[in-house]
This record gives sequence, C-alpha cells and structure tokens, in this order.
Amino acid sequence: MKKVERPPWDDYFMEIARVVAKRSTCLRRSVGAVVVLEKRILTTGYNGAPTGLAHCLEVGCLREKMGIPSGERHELCRGLHAEQNAIIQAAVWGISIKGATLYVTCQPCALCAKMLINAGIKKIVYEGEYPDELAMELLSEAGIEIVNYRRN
Repeated sequence: MKKVERPPWDDYFMEIARVVAKRSTCLRRSVGAVVVLEKRILTTGYNGAPTGLAHCLEVGCLREKMGIPSGERHELCRGLHAEQNAIIQAAVWGISIKGATLYVTCQPCALCAKMLINAGIKKIVYEGEYPDELAMELLSEAGIEIVNYRRN
C-alpha cells in the first residue's frame, strides 16, 4: 500500500485560506481567512464589497482613484476585509469563534485586530506582510499568539 504524506495542520488551513482568497474582488490585494477551532473550520471570509453591492472589479477601486496608500484610510473603500467577513459569517450563522485560530493570507490591519481581539480569537497564523505596526502591538498586548507562517 502506498503511503500518503499528509500536510501538517498549519499547511492545510493556510492552503484553504489561499483558495478562499481566490474569491476576492479587491483590485489591490486578494486576502482569504479561515477560522478554525479544534481542527475544524468554523467560517471563512475574503475581501470584497458587502453582499448585493457592486464589487470593485465592476466599478473600479476608489482608493486607487484617490491615490490612497496601502494601510491608510480604510474607511474609503467599498470592501470589507477577509477577517471582517469571517467574523460576520460567524455572527450571521450563530457560531462562536471564541478561542479559535485565524489563518489569513495577510497580516491583519488595526481595525481587524481590534475586532479579532473582541471576537475572542486566541491565535493568528498569517502569511503576507501588511504595513500596520499598531495592529501587531494591539494583538500582542491582548495576548494573542501571532505566528508568521513564512518564518514558521
């Protein structure tokens, strides 16, 4: 019988986050998030416009038009971040994510960090860098375990 090599859990969930990111409608950055508790997927999210609204793929990127650099003025965007969508999906479906781990293809911003703290996320495994030092300070201060997947 042929032995099948199974991926470690972090690799498995990060690969799923990468697949989720393929649904992104952001013209600047595709991000995927997966919330996991006890090796079970609770919710997923990708960055894009709210349900039923036109996506940036259809109407263009307001931030590009205004010349807003990455990491600044998050409110000037029609999209939600992947982490926000994962949290919202948990709320919509009545799923507690307290104590869960978030796998995300990009380091969270400060807005998402605050939401993740209050949602009770205990660990974040992220892959890509994001220019937001405050986010990392907040997460660290909150005692959330932060793992840079690429350096892992």
